[in-house]
Amino acid sequence: MSNRPIFVATHPRSCSTAFERVFMTQRDALHCIHEPFGDAFYYGPERLSSRYESDEKARLDSGFAQSTFRTVLDRIEKEGAEGKRIFIKDIIHYLVPPNGAPPSIAPSLARKERGIGTFEPHSNDVASVAPLAPNSYATEPELRNPTVVPSEMLGQFHFTFLIRHPRYSIPSYYRCTVPPLDEVTGFHNFMPSEAGYDELRRVFDFLRSVGQVGPEIASQNIHVNGSTNGNANRVDICVVDADDLLDNPAGIIAAYCKSVGIGYHEQMLSWDSEEDQKQAKDAFEKWKGFHEDAMNSCDLKPRKYKKKAKSDEEEDREWVQKFGTEGAKVIRQTVNANFKDYEYLKQFALTA
Repeated sequence: MSNRPIFVATHPRSCSTAFERVFMTQRDALHCIHEPFGDAFYYGPERLSSRYESDEKARLDSGFAQSTFRTVLDRIEKEGAEGKRIFIKDIIHYLVPPNGAPPSIAPSLARKERGIGTFEPHSNDVASVAPLAPNSYATEPELRNPTVVPSEMLGQFHFTFLIRHPRYSIPSYYRCTVPPLDEVTGFHNFMPSEAGYDELRRVFDFLRSVGQVGPEIASQNIHVNGSTNGNANRVDICVVDADDLLDNPAGIIAAYCKSVGIGYHEQMLSWDSEEDQKQAKDAFEKWKGFHEDAMNSCDLKPRKYKKKAKSDEEEDREWVQKFGTEGAKVIRQTVNANFKDYEYLKQFALTA
């Protein structure tokens, strides 16, 4: 069974924090790292996002103004050397230039050729990695790779994917970017480019195309599923849908654990000790306002009633009531723009 770091790739507001809390209980075997690449994406000299481009104070106050994609990967490697398997949950659009901008390798990760079979990594000095502008690097792209991380580095991870229908995730994310919650999160405007579905699909398809995941789909072929992950170079296609998780936590988590090679037991679904709560508070502190529900929870139980789909008209009325006419309009446009990517990924969803 592969012991590669698990990378749970997701989009914002995907119920990923509740999912993450399940695996934070496994402190003896797993070392969980919460959204590390956001440090470089938003705040560092290689930042891809324009969210804080004109707010140097916010970047400095974050404590991550010196973070590059190299320093993030170095941290992961260092923490992996402690002997536990690494479990990373992160927003995949942190690795992809926004708005479909052409990708090229982050300067701190680019390779400078010195001769046949040799290379020298670019300096990680802040001045040497500064982008030409947000999401623009003067480095070479890598064929088909939609991210700023070289494919050989992506190949170090055991990728899985977490999704949620945009009709639920988009209004939830919008709420974090408007009053009163924006004063807590520090996100004072909604950016449709942060929805993340397009980036998730493109990274998913790239990893499939290079054989890093697939061709088997987790839990749909028990015999192949076991043998696939017995080969360190092969990984199931493992997509978890948040609604399936919330309807059947035990079944979905058990199937997921089988796919990624983690021992499952029912106690994983409960985290009510003082140590559990402190670990969550420490992990989620840097993204205030986004994870309060999961942070204050104590377990993951099946919801009593499955979510009943509403008509577009019912949703629009609800969003107008909560966010006003303009807010509802932006939410609807963003939901519609991401629906097809969600439906595409949904067809690969793990079944219990």
